[in-house]
Amino acid sequence: MQLATFQPRLTAPLGGDPWALEPYCRVGGYEAWKKVVTRDNPEEVIEHIKDAHLRGRGGAGFPTGLKWEKVFRHREKERYFVCNAGEHEPGTFKDRFLLRHFPHQLLEGCLIAAHTVRAKEAFIYLNHEFAEERTYLERAMEEARAQRLIGANIQGTGVTLEIQIFDGYGSYVAGEETAMLESMQGRPAMPKQKPPFYPTEFGLHGKPTLVNNVETLSNIPHILRNGAAWFKEVGTTTSPGTMLFSLSGAVNRPGVYELPLGTPLRYLLMDCGGGVREGHSVKAVFPGGPSFSMVTADQLDLPMDFDSLKKAGTGLGSAGVIVIDDAMCMVERTLHFSRFFERESCGQCPPCRIGTSELAVLMSRIEQGAGTSKDLDKLLQICGFVKGTGFCTLVTGAAVLVQSSLRLFRHEYDAHIAEHRCPFAATG
Repeated sequence: MQLATFQPRLTAPLGGDPWALEPYCRVGGYEAWKKVVTRDNPEEVIEHIKDAHLRGRGGAGFPTGLKWEKVFRHREKERYFVCNAGEHEPGTFKDRFLLRHFPHQLLEGCLIAAHTVRAKEAFIYLNHEFAEERTYLERAMEEARAQRLIGANIQGTGVTLEIQIFDGYGSYVAGEETAMLESMQGRPAMPKQKPPFYPTEFGLHGKPTLVNNVETLSNIPHILRNGAAWFKEVGTTTSPGTMLFSLSGAVNRPGVYELPLGTPLRYLLMDCGGGVREGHSVKAVFPGGPSFSMVTADQLDLPMDFDSLKKAGTGLGSAGVIVIDDAMCMVERTLHFSRFFERESCGQCPPCRIGTSELAVLMSRIEQGAGTSKDLDKLLQICGFVKGTGFCTLVTGAAVLVQSSLRLFRHEYDAHIAEHRCPFAATG
């Protein structure tokens, strides 16, 4: 398929108000849900999702069908469902886009997921800052309820299923599923160690819980309506389908772009994002946000999919693509994100609490021109100590950020130390 003629699947314009039911139904909306709730064959639904090879769009790329199956087949009959719509990661805003423009698509995916795993209760954990999105979501739920698509006696089947919106006042760490579930139970948003605390085994109220993110669930109605083969027509063999890329930073046209997985990074930056400002060039790109290693200008032909980026030593994450151009100071950018990780650490794990703070202090010293070559050695030493030690990936992301920056742009750090100032500040 030619990218120039690719037709969006999750983001095709519907017309009308975002919460309006009729435009969504006109293109097949809720057809999948009606069949699921009428036929009541959860094994069949799960097999369809597994056949499509849908991978979670929230970061790790775990097979969605396997996660559903784990919850459905659990011996414990009290189960829960949670849609993670927290979205606190820097450079990621695709879930907010889907909530604002396509709330019915998400609601249908949530209904199918919750009913399939036989959830006792179903929730959408929504970032409290998403005020407009919440309004649209609530109005969409009202329209769906009026047509007996949600609530009591759905479509005359006797099935009752409500979707509750839970206000998420958490932080970046609260986006980690176990921390999110803790906060939903009135406890501090602190991640639980895995194993044994996988939500599919021990989640909300200590019961099996299915957690999926907004984009993952938005794919479900399309797969069930159009089939697994249709879903796999685009993307790669191991990463089929499309992905919503949040493109930001030093590009002329930042925004959310839906493209087949495996699309070259260059196409996203140049054809979609319009390249960087005139007279400048790409210095580096975070393909999956600051928690993953950067790639440089000579790697722009990398395919944007889970396995290709992992092979290249980085990751796709939730596809928050941040572009850095040659006018930006890499030390300053690294300091900016290091401070973010320091601020967002929940403090539960000592290596994270202390490590993120120490990394931010050292980065600040170097950026201000007061650093030494010993500070660079100490940065790498701290990264080696803390990497992989936390209950979640925050401290690992903080370490990977600094390691990547130093490995690729050591000359900028050396210039700060040698000149006792930021060279970019002098030329900016």
